[in-house]
Amino acid sequence: MRFFEFIRDGKLGLAIGQADSELIGLCVGDAGYPGSLASLIEAGPESLAAAARTLRNGAPIALDKVLLLPPVREPGKIICLGLNYADHAKEGGFDIPAYPTIFARFASSLIGHGAPIVRPKVSTLLDYEAELVAIVGKGGRNIPKERALEHVAGYSIFNDASIRDYQLRTPQWTVGKNFDGTGAFGPCFVTADELPPGASGLKITARLNGEVVQRSSTDQLIFDVASIVALLSEAMTLESGDVIVTGTPSGVGHARSPALYMKAGDVCEVEIEQIGVLRNPVVDA
Repeated sequence: MRFFEFIRDGKLGLAIGQADSELIGLCVGDAGYPGSLASLIEAGPESLAAAARTLRNGAPIALDKVLLLPPVREPGKIICLGLNYADHAKEGGFDIPAYPTIFARFASSLIGHGAPIVRPKVSTLLDYEAELVAIVGKGGRNIPKERALEHVAGYSIFNDASIRDYQLRTPQWTVGKNFDGTGAFGPCFVTADELPPGASGLKITARLNGEVVQRSSTDQLIFDVASIVALLSEAMTLESGDVIVTGTPSGVGHARSPALYMKAGDVCEVEIEQIGVLRNPVVDA
């Protein structure tokens, strides 16, 4: 099942379908509106399946008439991994980590599919990063790896757009990863049963103005989704709606010679096989 949350005429809506065609859905106030996607994820797989059945009786939703939202708009936690593909660690001059490199994003940085990624006034070093997202369904603490995927409700796509000079000013990357308008997330939420276990083996690609700049597969993750969930839950209680951004493969602009950064007028696309395409234009603040 593929769910899209959107705003139309000031009303929150939920739809199912494919991003390259007309969606079918309902808005707040419509008879049968099943609730927000976050509430359905928390309620569990049966509620998501029931919502999909209801939405199939909804009205056509034209994509050019709505604002698509991040699949989870206000997650309690956005936990990101750095250096989680060996080739990306190598291009940055880092050793392959024995333990995941973890940092946080905040919900204030999130934007949806089609919304502009904002290059701030204080920097021109705006970089792209294609990433797979795992979204927690069932919360828990000290989750064993062999049960970890039972806690993942589904998957989405992220462009972890980074302000490189701010990121690298200190050993902690937080500020460079949290500029407003840099956390592109979407276009949809795909339930885990639609994908291979752990969303492994899926092609992941980034394109800048139509040219491929990153190409890999999610089976190249150093720490796979099950390992990440288990390791994170050693430290913190994972909760429904928590967003785990799993890392980017090689090809980032900062590691190129000459460097390649995003600028106003560019369009960046991140595509993950069987999930979809996250597309965002770039603007100056």
